[in-house]
Amino acid sequence: MDTHYASVLLDNAESTQDEAAARFNGSPVLVVAEHQSSGRGRMDRAWVEPDRGLFTSLAFAPAWAPDRYPLIPLVAGLAMRQALDETLGVDADLRWPNDLMVGDGKVGGVLVESTPERVIVGCGINLFWIEPVDGAAAVAITDPGPSVASDLAARWASRFLERMTATADLWGHHEYESACVTVGRPVAYERGSGIAVGIDADGALLVETGEAVIAVHAGDIRVGTTLPDATEESS
Repeated sequence: MDTHYASVLLDNAESTQDEAAARFNGSPVLVVAEHQSSGRGRMDRAWVEPDRGLFTSLAFAPAWAPDRYPLIPLVAGLAMRQALDETLGVDADLRWPNDLMVGDGKVGGVLVESTPERVIVGCGINLFWIEPVDGAAAVAITDPGPSVASDLAARWASRFLERMTATADLWGHHEYESACVTVGRPVAYERGSGIAVGIDADGALLVETGEAVIAVHAGDIRVGTTLPDATEESS
């Protein structure tokens, strides 16, 4: 797969996902916006913009088979974790399946949308936020300035595309599991609850229910509770 990409920098965008979709012509294209007015998260959650953030989406045609696409948000998270360390010296953790964490606060997330022709991976990072919403945090305690977002996006895109050149079997299973703060904690999901005990090679969350180890492949989870009706993902 081609690891080179075109880069588009915008002052404002309604959605970098939509911009990347419109600009994709078969080769990878990275869109970075200084501001985003109508971003979207998983499960159509409401969009709130921090004081300074990274708003970026990468459209590309994976070499992987479509049945391996569920691994892509995990790979994107690993790539952003690497980019944050290399660019800002930030040691972020991962919360399965789509979140980046610093301490107990969510500093970013990944959104993947696909068609048979292409995949668009969006990533938002809270770079600086004076008064973050409940459950959120930022990676910097002072404003790092406007150039950081484009630098971080470029490093993320490069690291992500490099990882996508490997076969899906080498996606980074053990690396992700080691960085995942969900592992070892009580969780509740759509069909029940238990203790998260690992990540399997297919990217599923392994949950010990007391009766069996269940592979949770998709859907919202709540971390830190075992209530079976708690199916909304924590912020």
